[in-house]
Amino acid sequence: MPCDLSTPPEWIDTRPLLGKMLADLTDQRQLAVDTESNSLYAYQERICLIQFSIPNTDYLLDTLADLPFENLRGVFADPAVEKIFHAAEYDLICLKRDFGFTITNLFDTMHAARVLGEAKLGLADMLMLRFGVEQGKSFQKADWGKRPLSAEMMSYARLDTHFLIRLREILEKQLAEKGLLELAREDFVRLCAVEPNNRDTHLYTQVSGYHTLDGRELRVLDELCRFRDQMARKLDRPHFKVLGNNALMVLAREQPDSRSRIENLESLPLRLMQRYASGILDAVQRGRSLPPLEMEHHRRPSQSYIDRLESLKRWRKQAAGKMKVQSDIVLPRDVMESIAKSNPREFSELKKEMDTLPWRFEHFGADIIKLLNKGI
Repeated sequence: MPCDLSTPPEWIDTRPLLGKMLADLTDQRQLAVDTESNSLYAYQERICLIQFSIPNTDYLLDTLADLPFENLRGVFADPAVEKIFHAAEYDLICLKRDFGFTITNLFDTMHAARVLGEAKLGLADMLMLRFGVEQGKSFQKADWGKRPLSAEMMSYARLDTHFLIRLREILEKQLAEKGLLELAREDFVRLCAVEPNNRDTHLYTQVSGYHTLDGRELRVLDELCRFRDQMARKLDRPHFKVLGNNALMVLAREQPDSRSRIENLESLPLRLMQRYASGILDAVQRGRSLPPLEMEHHRRPSQSYIDRLESLKRWRKQAAGKMKVQSDIVLPRDVMESIAKSNPREFSELKKEMDTLPWRFEHFGADIIKLLNKGI
């Protein structure tokens, strides 16, 4: 049973307290884990808090404190200790990016609910449904980098892990009853392998719609993105709090050459345009003076590949409908694309493509081979 919510969570910000927490965690076979980052408030986001729950204690680890966080590596890497997350992917990316942790033996309660075909996957909905607990959303966009955290923020943070061990037991039982536990475990293993994304060196690729611009407009957008990045770094703010992507696209197309033209651009916040007018004008001028920027054109896939992929998509959608789940539960997109590319015609060939998905190979392999052997 989890500890009583009337008992405050333990705040960990010193070496002695970290040592005590580690001793408690390494004595467990299951840990509930979550993280809080400051992505809405800093140029370079980082984890500001790691929450752990064990049956009798909730811990809040201050990752802004000067502590030897490498001591946690053994906990996350230990295959004998199950780490329970809700919507693990982002947390895993951040833990690997900031601390270089290796994660093994994972259970993701959100993904378990997806495999079960549940419609409401948010933790707040699941806590209300199973335990009658109202988590609320008041701190979803809070600045977790500020110190000290309020008592309300600490209470909110502990709820992200407090009930996860109990929730996991409920979901595992339902998965086992439906014969889907091994399917879910395949995806838990795949989640452990997720890696942080390396940002493209071209900042403009972070702006939705950049591919619709011509070469001159793209060059101006590139210069505007460089200006935004410099300002964001200087102010220690995320990009969108300097200039939004929509504003950059409008400026790249219009290419204003005076303050008055900037201020007359409709749909753009006047205050921001006035604040950054000088930098915007300089970026636009640089972009117009440089050669147009031509995008690399990727080779179009063969028609036979496209046809196989579309057939696999239709089959996957039908299979998902029968299971009452989302299509990627039947077959993850990356595996589906790899199968369409290699076009296996024998079970032995398909098994190599699905070597990390034995449950899916057993249940869907015959259908996939039959589909591919239709001569697509």
